Amino acid sequence: MENYFREWIALSELPGMGPGVLLRLAAQNGFEPVALLGLGAPQLEALSLPAQTIRHIHAFQAGQWPDNDYLETVLHWLQSPSNHLISFTSDLYPSLLKQISDPPLLLYISGDPDLLHMPQLAIVGSRSASRSGVSLSRSFASDLTRAGITITSGLARGVDGAAHMAAVALSKPTVAVLGSGLLNIYPRQHQRLADDIVRQGGALVSEYPLRMAPLPHNFPRRNRIISGLSAGVLVVEAARRSGSLITARLALEQGREVFALPGALNNPQSHGCHDLIREGATLIETSAQIVEPLASLLGSYCHDEKRAMPESIKLTDVEARLLEQIGYELVTLEQLIGITGLDAAELLPQLVAMELSGYIENTPDGYQRLI
Repeated sequence: MENYFREWIALSELPGMGPGVLLRLAAQNGFEPVALLGLGAPQLEALSLPAQTIRHIHAFQAGQWPDNDYLETVLHWLQSPSNHLISFTSDLYPSLLKQISDPPLLLYISGDPDLLHMPQLAIVGSRSASRSGVSLSRSFASDLTRAGITITSGLARGVDGAAHMAAVALSKPTVAVLGSGLLNIYPRQHQRLADDIVRQGGALVSEYPLRMAPLPHNFPRRNRIISGLSAGVLVVEAARRSGSLITARLALEQGREVFALPGALNNPQSHGCHDLIREGATLIETSAQIVEPLASLLGSYCHDEKRAMPESIKLTDVEARLLEQIGYELVTLEQLIGITGLDAAELLPQLVAMELSGYIENTPDGYQRLI
């Protein structure tokens, strides 16, 4: 078994060629991927491999690579029953991920590897999401989790974290795909969330070595796994230059469903979603509109379109009327004074109370209704 892991670790870290190229090369020449590591010099030359790739294969054959200390670290990590290392040819490898053009050769998993075979929907969005974006992410993730869909995301701040937290709050599993090694959780403040995900029957997934740092170029690569594991992707909030748009466009290339939430025209975090909708993503207003296209994966599902107001928080009649006047577009204090006929001294205490209750959000550009 030790030699098996050594072979696949070497293959996954082989420089000069990505996993997609390597898998196509193996298929075209009729050998298993790991067989590449045993080929002689004439055969390697005949495949026209890059010089650095050949050097590393020779180093593997001489027992000089990969690093033995790292192999020991992996074997020690695998002693925990919750940790798994799954190769591309393993029966445990998720079939949906195999279908993408460059699937990872090796998956490090903490948690339940069987979860990767369950129907999944990716929820992604801005790290610097507005309170409205975080609230929507949490709400959609809760609804979809109750519907039997496993939520997959990237453990990042903002929309991703909110989606994972919603599943954890329901004591349901969720999948987090990292852009760092599993012994180097990023962001640091989500270490407890990562622990909770594993404890609740979820899974942490990475293709990177266990202690790999969260390098910037890791995250665009990570995004293909998020979309590749999922039947569809929901983009909650995204600016025009956003990693979430990379995930969505990868999903389109992979033949997955792409959904996007529209937002206020003056919210820069909505512009990326609007671009996706123009490019063909499905505009979404309710979680039922996501479940319906994915129904073949889920079987029958009855969804209540009505969203109940929080029972623990009651608005006064004056606050209820004010909430209707605020609406879902941004409105400034000056505009509210004009709409309601109240002065600032009368309005501000009501607005503060409604914000604390989670009904509205006070942004630098004005007030916006959340519920």
